[in-house]
Amino acid sequence: MKDSNKIKLPITDKFLWDVFNAISKKEDQLRLLIHPPRTMREVFWDTDNPIYQKYYKILNPRKFAQLVYYLKKKNFIKIQNLQGVHALILTKKGFSKITQAHFKLEAGNGINKKREDGKWIMIIFDVPEKSKKLRELLRSILYRLKYKMFQQSVWITPYDVFEKTEQWLQIYSLDSFVRIFLIEEIK
Repeated sequence: MKDSNKIKLPITDKFLWDVFNAISKKEDQLRLLIHPPRTMREVFWDTDNPIYQKYYKILNPRKFAQLVYYLKKKNFIKIQNLQGVHALILTKKGFSKITQAHFKLEAGNGINKKREDGKWIMIIFDVPEKSKKLRELLRSILYRLKYKMFQQSVWITPYDVFEKTEQWLQIYSLDSFVRIFLIEEIK
């Protein structure tokens, strides 16, 4: 098991994570999980903003400007003038990048521990053919949560990730395509 201090995220991921956390604090947490950023969320961007101050301090002004430019160029963020104030907007692609960083941190912190009761979690899903990207997203989530494919649309894991599975299925509105079972044994 790795120590959480040993997990290093790139500065871009840390920055996006801090932006996401700032958004989370401004909104109802439960609503954010059930209705995640589909297109954009706003964080007002000025010199009094704690995120701005933190990264402006860590990086010199030139490197900070390069970081923001890089994130804009990669379409992780947008900066727009809203009601006379600059706002940093987290794009759908930026939210996806944050999700990847979150999984990386969880895996590194040893969160995936085997269930104490010895039972397995089984996921059965049926995502329509017209929603191929959703199916790929679901498989990616299951893979990151350490599920293994048992059959084509049946995945299993001995790890205690039931709550995380439900959380990520709700975040991406995949729960209507999925059935979750707790099983005693696999033959």
